[in-house]
Amino acid sequence: MTHDPLLAFAQHLPAIDGFPTVDELRADLLARRDAQPDRIGHAVIGHSRLGSPIDHFTIGDGPLQVVIAGGVHPNEPIGFRTVQQLVRLLLEAPELGGLDATWHIVPCADPDGARLNESWFGSADRLSYFEGFYRPAPGEQVEWSFPFDYKEAWFDHPIPETRALMALFDRVRPDVFVGLHNAEFGGVYFYLNEHDAALARELRDLPAAFGLPLDVGEPEMDGLARLDDAVFRAPLARERYDHREALGLAPEKRSGGAGTADYLERYGTTTMIAELPYWTHPDAADTTPTSRVYRDVIAEKADALDELHVLLQRVLDAARPSLTIDSPFRRASEAFVPGMGEAASAERARLSDPALERPATVAEVFGNREVVRTFRLRFGGILRRALAAEVAAGVAHEAVRSASTELEAVFRGWLAAERDTDLAPAPVSALVGVQLAAVLATVRRRRG
Repeated sequence: MTHDPLLAFAQHLPAIDGFPTVDELRADLLARRDAQPDRIGHAVIGHSRLGSPIDHFTIGDGPLQVVIAGGVHPNEPIGFRTVQQLVRLLLEAPELGGLDATWHIVPCADPDGARLNESWFGSADRLSYFEGFYRPAPGEQVEWSFPFDYKEAWFDHPIPETRALMALFDRVRPDVFVGLHNAEFGGVYFYLNEHDAALARELRDLPAAFGLPLDVGEPEMDGLARLDDAVFRAPLARERYDHREALGLAPEKRSGGAGTADYLERYGTTTMIAELPYWTHPDAADTTPTSRVYRDVIAEKADALDELHVLLQRVLDAARPSLTIDSPFRRASEAFVPGMGEAASAERARLSDPALERPATVAEVFGNREVVRTFRLRFGGILRRALAAEVAAGVAHEAVRSASTELEAVFRGWLAAERDTDLAPAPVSALVGVQLAAVLATVRRRRG
């Protein structure tokens, strides 16, 4: 790998600080288009619900069709920087990055949602991140609002942003698709929709080349098929449905559809996702057994999620009759607050698995603990913003003001506890380097 020119390019990116806003990203790419109109094409393939353009840039004319989409989750802007560096590579060193492909780049698939996160884009500070955090309800997420019809589940109202991607997919029929996602804490992990041992190995080895740890602890979803250390097969929506059904769980109540991998199955597309953490910790890569039983760690997580659900549901229920603003924060809270109870039930449903009767690793203890800390700040923070919107607009009933005051005090306590965390901010250039290298490795593998 040390003699790989593509890896070398990704390892020697310029210093990167923070993330561009939606408008800054668009202006940068349009300036590149204006400077080299014969090298980079541009079109608008749709508009967001609030009227912002969904841009589509094309570079190259090779037979391999590659689609890259950033901002598919609006709290995940690492991909904005990856898009900028990928475009720079394709324009400045096409002999390295071209890979005999036509590159279709959608820099930001959800501009409306991204703008609701921009307050923290210039900072690696966890307090700013969670104070300004926003993630849409599943049915309003680009990634999870593709049509889905399976058993008792049905979803057929994709948002305009998703429809723009669907139209692009149908026209291009991509050989490779990469949605530029990222995680929040711990280490790096990947998803592939194919059992490709060689590519899984290459992805597994990438983070170490950039000084970042793998995340070999608790996967973000139970029941994933492991392809290699921290590399999983991307589950299809129907497979997740079947997994819950096998555990005796009802279909999730949160409205939402299928993902990009589901939709692209019809075209035989290779799909890859590189999940990069804003903050890293060595425990994420530590497989040393602890004195804790894995079953007890999962049970403790379920209890904590239940406690979070009860708290947030009580606050939301107290305020709901008097809420007057149909804000994205309110819609997200209506989905995610009960979702915490569903998550707790899903964890409890697997406690009867005899495989859990073993020592938990350091990474598993760390990951299960941190996901609870993250969820309370994520979803408590979104509900806080829903209530604060009513107060700021001057339309808050006394019940809303009381709920807002209560949740604000709890949220401030959670934030205060974050001051003691030993999570370290990861260098943005390393995060972008891993994601860029993973994109290039996947395209090269498909071409080969």
